Amino acid sequence: MFEWKPDYSVKIDSIDAQHKMRFSLARELSAAMAKGQGKAMVAGVLDRLVNYTMTHFANEEALMERYRYPRLAAHKAEHEALTKRVHQLREDMRTARALLTVDVMNFLQDWLAKHIQHSDMAYALFINARVAA
Repeated sequence: MFEWKPDYSVKIDSIDAQHKMRFSLARELSAAMAKGQGKAMVAGVLDRLVNYTMTHFANEEALMERYRYPRLAAHKAEHEALTKRVHQLREDMRTARALLTVDVMNFLQDWLAKHIQHSDMAYALFINARVAA
């Protein structure tokens, strides 16, 4: 789970590096959960993943704005939906309304892979074509 694959490359070095870091943090989160590490440890790793993801989203959106990507608004909406979901998850964990479960980890894996392979790949193709022109 949470393994980077060459298929995920968007051919933009800075974004690929950020995606790899998100996979690494998600792997760390999964390992902490699997080892039954304390709630504080798991919450700390989740916080790092969430914070890094917010930085990554801002970088992606700035890149899309710079190249005037026509589907920027839709892409931002995807980012906002995930942001809302992970902030709720983090709050639920803090208030003990929910635990980090295999279902949550599967959601994160699915979202990372699908978002990169579909939404991110679309803006990357657009930007890479503009850079090559």
